[in-house]
Amino acid sequence: MRVLVLHSRYLSGTSSGENRVVEDEVELLRAAGHEVRLWAPSPEDAARTSRLRLGARAVWSRSAVREVERIAAELRPDVVHVHNLYPMLSPAVLRTAAAPVVVTLHNYRLLCLPATFLRDERTCEDCLGALPWRGVVHRCYRGSAAGSAALAASLGVHRRAGTFRHVAAFLAVSEFVREKHVEAGMDAARIRMKPNFVAPMPRREGPGRDFLYLGRLSAEKGLDRLVARWREMPGRLVVVGDGPDRAKLEAAAPDTVEFRGAVPPDQVGGFLAEARALVLPSICYEGAPRTVVEAYAAGVPVVANRHGALPSVVAEGVTGLLVDPAAVGGWRGALAELGDDDVSVRLGEGAFANWRSRYSPEKGLADLEAAYTAVRAGSSAATVEGRGEERTEPEGGTLDSVSQ
Repeated sequence: MRVLVLHSRYLSGTSSGENRVVEDEVELLRAAGHEVRLWAPSPEDAARTSRLRLGARAVWSRSAVREVERIAAELRPDVVHVHNLYPMLSPAVLRTAAAPVVVTLHNYRLLCLPATFLRDERTCEDCLGALPWRGVVHRCYRGSAAGSAALAASLGVHRRAGTFRHVAAFLAVSEFVREKHVEAGMDAARIRMKPNFVAPMPRREGPGRDFLYLGRLSAEKGLDRLVARWREMPGRLVVVGDGPDRAKLEAAAPDTVEFRGAVPPDQVGGFLAEARALVLPSICYEGAPRTVVEAYAAGVPVVANRHGALPSVVAEGVTGLLVDPAAVGGWRGALAELGDDDVSVRLGEGAFANWRSRYSPEKGLADLEAAYTAVRAGSSAATVEGRGEERTEPEGGTLDSVSQ
């Protein structure tokens, strides 16, 4: 097949799980013999563009449409696969009709301005099923009124213009992501659940040593709450990653927390191979964190908050442990349980078996090819686990309809 892949790159580069997912899928498809063209412009490419013009581009980028049309005329793709739309592409590229379009739902960007359903470090669903003007009032997109307004305007314009009807299938990275989009009014029959995959990692031997956090150091990840209480926790915590909260976290951390900074992707496996468990104390609605799948590939269990999509990717007592964020002593109890070597080994084996059956490159390729084959055949992308029930149209129009 000839596949055109479109992605507005995140400035965080290889630290972005989504950037790496896109690159890995392109490499996987090419290795399988498919002809793939990737166009992934970065905001760095528009460094001299004014904020006003960049905001207008996010609403409807004529330059992105022209470039997609040019590439499509050369490639003549069988499928167009779209990942992140903002700020460099805009939903307008979905209307080019060069071939059937599939869109991966990595997060909740089409429903919520910060894409996390988090505001002031609390779960917020005020914009679910409605146009996100409340998010503009609260400056939910990076604390910017202008940025929030541009993103909200883009979603409003394209819902009313029926742009999202041009998508043949949406690929949700977890069942929770799928459920939230259906709850917002999207037709369940057009959403396939397609988890991300990762390549094999160095396999952990034995129960591991220290607990490991791997990811961005920012408020939505909830690490500040865990670090502040780590004196009560058994064992050491190794923190790998960087972000705006690093200085604050380091100042609050006891001696049993070690910060290693950001590392290249090829060094992640070395940290996982020595980990007793990966910890994920996120307070936002995660989509399907890549770090969980990487831990599974290394045979490392995961301890995570019972929140958002995490219960749909961490199987309690099989691949890891889930913690009720409101439970006093919940994290301390879970980490103490992982301190038992037999428990750590057993859950690690469950994690590896889960990677092999659900998240391996072979499974990832099969999922992609099945989605592409379905849209090329003109079938509505029937979901893996049923069609769900019909929804009424919320305020502002759904992703599938033109509002009145």
